[in-house]
Amino acid sequence: MAEAPKTEAPKPDEPTTPIQELWKVVQAQSHPEVWGVTLADPAIHIPSQIVLQKYLNANDGDVVKARDQLEKTLAWRAKMKPLELVKQTFSKAKFEGLGYVTKYVAGDEKAADENPESREVFTWNIYGGVKSIDETFGVLDEFISWRVALMELAIHELSLPTATKPITADWDPYKIFQVHDYKSISFLRQSPQVKAASTETIRVFALAYPELLKEKFFVNVPAIMGFMYGVMKLFVAPKTIKKFHPMSNGGNLAQEFADSKVPALGEKLPAEYGGKGGALSAQGKGPAVE
Repeated sequence: MAEAPKTEAPKPDEPTTPIQELWKVVQAQSHPEVWGVTLADPAIHIPSQIVLQKYLNANDGDVVKARDQLEKTLAWRAKMKPLELVKQTFSKAKFEGLGYVTKYVAGDEKAADENPESREVFTWNIYGGVKSIDETFGVLDEFISWRVALMELAIHELSLPTATKPITADWDPYKIFQVHDYKSISFLRQSPQVKAASTETIRVFALAYPELLKEKFFVNVPAIMGFMYGVMKLFVAPKTIKKFHPMSNGGNLAQEFADSKVPALGEKLPAEYGGKGGALSAQGKGPAVE
């Protein structure tokens, strides 16, 4: 009698990595995009690996927390449609001159793609340019949409979809400098509209844009900052708070970038921030207004 064919014992499930665990979250959702990257198998798609690693880094490697934040981000992006906001035109009366994105590179764009450390991206929030609190901050959803559009413009300059180098917990050049300028600010006392806009912006960015901040500079700051720091501590991780730098004189900002891989970065900034570059309105771009 012929022997029955031998069958191999079932192999135990192979252990999955934290990145693979997060990839399962993406596969279970209907919205596959984060920061302009259409997420794919991170084992073969470096941009996806970078995005997912940022969620792990933001949660100190805690997969459960990273999964929760990623799920909420995907749901938020599905509802908010940030990439569509970039194409939107906003009210000139409310937002003109209040936000810019600038990029500085060592060499050309190709070199920056090959060596992401040779690229520095900034977002500039010129809150001292607010003409009317009621106009700019009065409709909360409109302000948040404008602010998200500005952030998405900055992320676009990081060229994440074409990234070729994975990040780690210790090495991540895909981050953005933020500058908040309060020069000539006209609202020294917090209004309910400003408080609501500040609180919601901090909440949204803590949720949906983890590990994208390199350093944040608050320049020409008035006493208003007391409230801002209190709100930030409610939503922002302590390690992120350490990246915040208040400065009373915006003209000293250029001195903060001596260690940048972009040569003479400080000199490239606008003169009002201590550099030798052109005006921010000429260097930068922001969401369309009319």
